Amino acid sequence: MLLGGALSVAARNVAAARHMTYWLVLASGFAEPMLYLFSIGVGVGRLIGDVPIGGGRAVSYAEFVAPATLAASAMTGAMAETVMNFYGKLKFMKLYDATLATPVTPLQLASGELLWALARGAFYSAAFLVVMVALDLTTWARALLAFPAAMLVGFAFGGLGMAVSTFLRSWQDFDYVNVGQFALFLFSGTFAPPAGYPPLARAVVELTPLFHGVELIRGLSLGVWSWGLAGHAAYLVALALAGLWLAGRRLGRLLLT
Repeated sequence: MLLGGALSVAARNVAAARHMTYWLVLASGFAEPMLYLFSIGVGVGRLIGDVPIGGGRAVSYAEFVAPATLAASAMTGAMAETVMNFYGKLKFMKLYDATLATPVTPLQLASGELLWALARGAFYSAAFLVVMVALDLTTWARALLAFPAAMLVGFAFGGLGMAVSTFLRSWQDFDYVNVGQFALFLFSGTFAPPAGYPPLARAVVELTPLFHGVELIRGLSLGVWSWGLAGHAAYLVALALAGLWLAGRRLGRLLLT
């Protein structure tokens, strides 16, 4: 069964993560989005004022930035686990050669690594939402709705990250991944509404996966309800499943042939 093999892979990662060093790295990953929230969302926000979000409503800049920072945090956590760590296990530790000698299939292997990435993303998302509620940037009810949305963002970027990592040739290729990830962070409606971009740039932004994650979490955390939220969720689900399928195919080709 797909789930049984995937859970076995995830359980292996849980056992390997008992070392204190891993948890220090995990905690450091939470610090970066918090710095962005306080420095830009709160600090710069005092100079910007309110931001219109449609329907005649306007929110503080911190309220506008916080959901986007949460989406970016979910992306970063998922990509760190499914690109860098996944690549290390694949190319240098040769962990997956031994794993596929067991009844675990390539798709189960990819699914198990994705489950582990989601667990890491859940830690970031839950902690960040607690901070948002404490700062009165959202309510508890809306935070409970935003949490599965943040997990969906991690799911999408986890699938994408694993697929990308199977194409990397060396550690130098991580420079391209980092540049792409940082570009998404800056230009996905994170710090400014896409409506302010030139038409062509806006069209490009609205095609990016992080834009859909930002819009989904922002709508839920600010109570901006529309059918467009379902479209954003569908985009992320499709991206996750496509990435997972491609990662499974690529792993089979790399390790079983």
